[in-house]
Amino acid sequence: MSGVKERIEELRRILNEANYNYYVLDNPTISDAEYDRLLRELQELEEKYPEYITLDSPTQRIGAKPLEEFKTVTHRIPMLSLDNAMDENEIREFIERIKRNLSGEDVSFVCEPKIDGVAVELVYENGIFVAGSTRGDGITGEDITQNLKTIKSVPLSLRSDELPIPTLLEVRGEVYIEKENFNKLNKEREQSGEPLFANPRNAAAGSLRQLDPSITASRPLKIYCYSLGVCEGYSFQSQYEFLKIIPKWGFRVNPNITLAKNEDEVIAYYQKMEQLRDTLPYEIDGIVIKVNSFSHQEKLGIKTRSPRWAIAGKFKPRYEVTQIIDIESSVGRTGIITPVAILKPVNIGGVIVSRATLHNQDEIDRKDVRIGDWVFVKRAGDVIPEVVKVIKERRTGNEKTYNIPGRCPVCGGIVRRIEGEAAHKCQNINCPAKIKGGIEHFASKRAMNIEGLGTKIIEQLVDKGLVKDIADLYFLNKEDILKLDRMADKSAQNIIDAIKSSKETTLARFIYALGIPNVGEHTANLLANHFGSLEKLKNATLEELEKIEGIGPLVASSIYNFFKEKSNLETTEKLIKGGVKIKEPEKEETAKPLAGETFVFTGALSSMTREEAQELVRKLGGNPSNSVSKKTDYVVVGENPGSKYTKALQLGVKIISEQEFLSLIDKLKSK
Repeated sequence: MSGVKERIEELRRILNEANYNYYVLDNPTISDAEYDRLLRELQELEEKYPEYITLDSPTQRIGAKPLEEFKTVTHRIPMLSLDNAMDENEIREFIERIKRNLSGEDVSFVCEPKIDGVAVELVYENGIFVAGSTRGDGITGEDITQNLKTIKSVPLSLRSDELPIPTLLEVRGEVYIEKENFNKLNKEREQSGEPLFANPRNAAAGSLRQLDPSITASRPLKIYCYSLGVCEGYSFQSQYEFLKIIPKWGFRVNPNITLAKNEDEVIAYYQKMEQLRDTLPYEIDGIVIKVNSFSHQEKLGIKTRSPRWAIAGKFKPRYEVTQIIDIESSVGRTGIITPVAILKPVNIGGVIVSRATLHNQDEIDRKDVRIGDWVFVKRAGDVIPEVVKVIKERRTGNEKTYNIPGRCPVCGGIVRRIEGEAAHKCQNINCPAKIKGGIEHFASKRAMNIEGLGTKIIEQLVDKGLVKDIADLYFLNKEDILKLDRMADKSAQNIIDAIKSSKETTLARFIYALGIPNVGEHTANLLANHFGSLEKLKNATLEELEKIEGIGPLVASSIYNFFKEKSNLETTEKLIKGGVKIKEPEKEETAKPLAGETFVFTGALSSMTREEAQELVRKLGGNPSNSVSKKTDYVVVGENPGSKYTKALQLGVKIISEQEFLSLIDKLKSK
């Protein structure tokens, strides 16, 4: 038995070493045939002696049973998205902003290709891969551990021959499919009659989200690792050091990463990668620029959903020429009419584009867009197709002008242009397009989070007359859902269960879910914390709303008008009758010393990050804000302050130093 165990361990070591040499070092040390022979031997031994199977065995990459659904996991550190710089000037502005905030300190940058794939997180405990997840919304993602195990460039155990292994290590990376493999995959799907993937990113995302890991294993997925989450048992000083160290543990890192010492080197890298874009085996849509030093990153801090120390430098959009076959008007959830160009399908940067936005009637008139025109089309930010320019030289005289119709294309209701705006809007409050869009927003993850209630199901619910407003969702039963096309008993029950579980929600989520014009998540939180109950919000005056820091006249007017509309009040009452229970923000037992006080921070703080300072203000009942106005009580000035300092001087707002702020906090804490 000891000999069997030793042979299994030897095979495991040989195969893991072969994977490392092949996928990380790009230096094969054994033939494919020999690898297959050794893997077969290991499989046979482990089947005969299952007590010797370990989590990091190469045999464990494939073989897990299909899942019924993906579980949700919470990231220990949020996986933030990046702000975009659309050209060289915006990259330079980003770098200048970093220099100002770091008060002239010597700063370098790590530049990396921005691969168009799917962001994931890998978690290792004592060197063993134990969990993997998608980025999701940045806070929570989906548990795709079994699928990530099938990717051979994901190490199942960390190498320890050069460096000690951390007790806990989280590494973020990008899973992708190379262009050549993507084309082969689509050819195979075409031959078998399956729908084609739109682009390599779409293929990678679809492959990772298979409930059956064997399907994921059949897809040619690869990974490049690029970012650190939590690490215990080892410390890094910089991003570049991190990227140099992790290959020694077995992670694959992009060879095109570079350390740039100054602005000119960053721009040179940006230009170089744009030139190399079409020669790379994978799709990239820009570069990522990160401040190298982790201590600098900490000083700079983060915004709500993106770090201040990193940015995505996007490449110039890809343009193509095609013809406008027709123009249609699309109706959004608020009733806004958006003209959409129906195009002869064209490939733009690997994506087949057949529709492009024309924004509004003013844009159509300004660009003189007509049905039948040949036009330049781009994907703005490489995502949203847009008509850029008409090629008037190719006109034949048969082109037709277009005007947004006076009647809604969905319900036939009157369409009017909104005063002072470019948008046209359907005036019918019961327009099915409004109802469908409103329900989709209401059920979305950040609102009421009704899982499984997708666009197609919502369309059927409205079209069949089962749902006429958002509140009707809470009066549905299983028999209603079973009336929908292709609806199985279990699926119907899942939807009913999801609706039921969504009934208990927070005030902030409920406000956001209502779809009040101009009210996003941040504003919904402001309203929830300020009023504390739905009843108080409904009865708020316009003047009271305008006094809230962070809410301007336009937003205040939207909120006020929304709750003055009888049908909206009836809907909120109907939601409560349907069983929705709103958890109000917890009331403080004692008044907090900074209640009602608004603080704005500008410049680099030396004793803490800006986020930490803002959290101090929140804990004491104050309101940290990112903009200076007459309602601001204090502007706290750090080193090298920006335009907020100037505006505070102009408005006569009280300005205090970082030390004065700390003294104030200490004084309040000691009371």
